[in-house]
Amino acid sequence: MSNVSHTRSDISSHPDATEMRARHDRVMRGGGRSTAFADAPVFLVGLYCAVSPWVLHFTASQPSLVVHNVVIGIAIAVLALCFTAIPERMAGMSLAISALGGWLIASTWIVGSSPDTGVILSNVIAGGLAVVLGAVCSGVAVMNKRKLSRAAR
Repeated sequence: MSNVSHTRSDISSHPDATEMRARHDRVMRGGGRSTAFADAPVFLVGLYCAVSPWVLHFTASQPSLVVHNVVIGIAIAVLALCFTAIPERMAGMSLAISALGGWLIASTWIVGSSPDTGVILSNVIAGGLAVVLGAVCSGVAVMNKRKLSRAAR
């Protein structure tokens, strides 16, 4: 390790410097972070969905819905974390959040057995938020993709 220089060197001599600058400019103009405003709300919806059986105390009355809500909540939260970590690769997955939200609404009656009003309201509101946030993220990603394709021409 004695031959490693600890001084800062100019990156302009790097063979891929122009491509790295172009990629950085695309990401900073919004190419990859177009849905950054929705990352935290989507994560919070997923987190709430995962803990809702204990918040609403339906762990004993709806055991199958407990497992279901935990799995769907974790899936939504993981998608939100992936949007934060690798946004340029996840933009096409925005509709998956909407699909999970729609399933969360419908599954209240499909997976659950005679759910009470609190469970219904919780799943319908959380699912509705997931549908709306997923649609917004998808719409913004599509508009941003069009904008970038026009700029590349």
